[in-house]
Amino acid sequence: MSENIVQRVKLDQIDRRILHDLQEDGRMTNVELARRVGISAPPCLRRVRALEDAGFIHGYHGELDARALGYNVTVFAHVGLNSQAEQDLEAFEALVDTWPEVRECHMLAGETDFLLKVVAHDWDDYQRFLTTRLTPASNVSHVKTALSVRSSKQVPGVPIDLSDVPSERKPTEK
Repeated sequence: MSENIVQRVKLDQIDRRILHDLQEDGRMTNVELARRVGISAPPCLRRVRALEDAGFIHGYHGELDARALGYNVTVFAHVGLNSQAEQDLEAFEALVDTWPEVRECHMLAGETDFLLKVVAHDWDDYQRFLTTRLTPASNVSHVKTALSVRSSKQVPGVPIDLSDVPSERKPTEK
């Protein structure tokens, strides 16, 4: 979503609550969402569609258990490039987009040009990816690998400020 949209669109309390609740549970029905935010279902659905159209909601996803699916290794690869010309950065990003094991790609300022979150079945699987695809990729000068030992927090999205939402519209404790 572009910054222009955020600056032009003022979210009211109901919009923020809708965003909060959908971020917490994207599978809830429109009827349940409407009940939680305190409006009827038809205007709730119109608001959700408007939030989607404005670019606040990009999609809905299931949260999968990587280990249950055989992905036992998560690695963060710090990638340095030989050239930081815009066309070279875009070419690298396009290449990364073709690699399904790369789950996140962040361009950074500083010593590292890109931080990649990579999942693999095991360490050997990651090593194959590293030596056959990532390291030999065009424009890659170096890769530093950090193996994730454990993850104690993975919260998708962003914090939604509900401080001024009336108490009956604040999230219920679980």
